[in-house]
Amino acid sequence: MTAPDLTNLCVALSDDARVREMLNEVCAVTGMGFAAVAHVTHHRWIACQVEDRISFGLNPGDELKIHETICDEIRDHGEAVVIDDASDDIKWSRHPVPVIYGFKSYCSFPVYLDDGSFFGTLCAIDHAPRKVSDEEIVAMFTDFAKQLGHILTERLQSLPEQPIAGGQPA
Repeated sequence: MTAPDLTNLCVALSDDARVREMLNEVCAVTGMGFAAVAHVTHHRWIACQVEDRISFGLNPGDELKIHETICDEIRDHGEAVVIDDASDDIKWSRHPVPVIYGFKSYCSFPVYLDDGSFFGTLCAIDHAPRKVSDEEIVAMFTDFAKQLGHILTERLQSLPEQPIAGGQPA
């Protein structure tokens, strides 16, 4: 799949009322100002749907450099990353990504399609520290990531062509 095709796919997936409701709830419950569903491959991070209350500046179809994301690491290890305050965390205070984007709090959970293939992440950030490691918040993100996998599978199946085979386009 060519770069514009993958970008167009992400834009095509960008306006789902169920996803919008989830992203709004993520921001409301956590106090975080930015939440997104991103398609993450070995070479690209592309925003599919976003809720941006802090003027982070990403819209559907926009990209971040894959090696400048924590989502890149999540794709590799399949584990969620939850950071209450990057500046107070020994591992994350030295990691370049929080510095590049200027965030303190961060959550990112892997999203898998119904066939088990990795699609991307449900992520949220904020410039201020937030208590996001709370059990209820982690459970909400976990549940939303599962729901997103089903929604994205449904949406992909409804497209005229099956652009993502096994969730791993170029």
